[in-house]
Amino acid sequence: MKNNKDKNNKLSLIGSISLGTGVMIGAGIFVLMGQIAELVGDLFPIAFIAGAVVVGFSSYSYVKFSNAFPSSGGVVKFFNKSYGPGTTTGVFSLLMYVSMVISESLVAGTFGAYTLRLFPESYAGYASILGILLLVTAYIVNISGNKVIGATATFTAIIKVVGIALLAIAGLVVSGFADITGNYIPKNTETLPQGIGFVAALALAILAYKGFTTITNQGGDIKNPHKNLGRSIIFSILICTVIYVALALAVAGGLSIPEIIEAKDYALAAAAKPIFGEWGSWITIAIAIVATVSGVIASVFSASRLLAMLSNMKQVPSLKRMGNFKNPALIFTVLLAILLTVLFDLTRIASIGAIFYLIMDIAIHWGLFRHLKNEVNFQPIIPLIAIVLDIAVLAAFLYIKYLNDPLVLIVAAIGIVLIIAAERLFMISHTDDEGNMPMGMETTSNKNNKT
Repeated sequence: MKNNKDKNNKLSLIGSISLGTGVMIGAGIFVLMGQIAELVGDLFPIAFIAGAVVVGFSSYSYVKFSNAFPSSGGVVKFFNKSYGPGTTTGVFSLLMYVSMVISESLVAGTFGAYTLRLFPESYAGYASILGILLLVTAYIVNISGNKVIGATATFTAIIKVVGIALLAIAGLVVSGFADITGNYIPKNTETLPQGIGFVAALALAILAYKGFTTITNQGGDIKNPHKNLGRSIIFSILICTVIYVALALAVAGGLSIPEIIEAKDYALAAAAKPIFGEWGSWITIAIAIVATVSGVIASVFSASRLLAMLSNMKQVPSLKRMGNFKNPALIFTVLLAILLTVLFDLTRIASIGAIFYLIMDIAIHWGLFRHLKNEVNFQPIIPLIAIVLDIAVLAAFLYIKYLNDPLVLIVAAIGIVLIIAAERLFMISHTDDEGNMPMGMETTSNKNNKT
């Protein structure tokens, strides 16, 4: 009876895809489009295609990992299989976790930016407050269980995918295809060698797709995980690629590049107004609100599951010490996202998240290539290509930020150092007299496991 109940509470393939696309679309379309245009000008629709190519190579490793080792811990389990329990696994897993929380903060901030378009400009300073309210709402939805999460994700995904698709098609019909010449050179890249800005912009384009990695955390919550996890990753990337490119072309047809850059936090709503009028802008804002709400709900779900797995594997302190709270991993995740929403603007949040994610992504591919040749069936050349692409994009992005916004590099470096130091100290504190670190899953039952 209990097994049937647990089975009925599992996510379906459609529910899994909805969660994945919910995270991806929530961040990618509504906030990153303007930031990418800042770096590549009128080539930003092409940047989404190039980003999809890079992500396509990256997704190969995740699909192989997911098919071989489905787990609620997702990336944590992958690192554990590649590098074994210890500091290395903990550091890279925490980088992934923090990048996921950063995405939550990014989408929550986007929700605030778009929602405030419905109010007078005097309310412009309340974006972070609205973001906090959304994060609290996401906590309430997530604490309600998988059925509520899956149903919410599916419902909102249908609304936003259909709505955004109609907006993109209508925008292309009304405004036509924009001229993509590559002649517009943004101010912050005009002194750089040709192509550097475009390669750097791929870091943000990749961030727009990174939601697919959260699907790997659904291994313990999805039906038929050995097949459906890989399918969910592939379908989510394909769906988002089509939507991103179509919408980018529609935006490029409705606004000039300077206008897109000026309205980068709400570029989609700004583009809808000259094409469809005031009503079009309001409808776009409504779709953006639905998309960002579902994005935060999905991201909170996946990030909290990852942190719970880290705790169970004793890679971080036990979350049970937080007291008799229900799902302390969820509480900690939401609180951290709220803190980031208050402290940083959308551009810096996106930049820090991209840096953390690319470093973690490189470690995933290297772990598969170097350590799991005998356990996982894969083509070695593909992870190597993914590593080369990630390094090229990361190097260009770091160079751009060094020139234009070095604070991002400082904050990212401090974050990485703190993660390494904290994880190493925790590992040392759990080393016995013989130098062994007793790791592995805790043996408590699901009934008593509060993480």
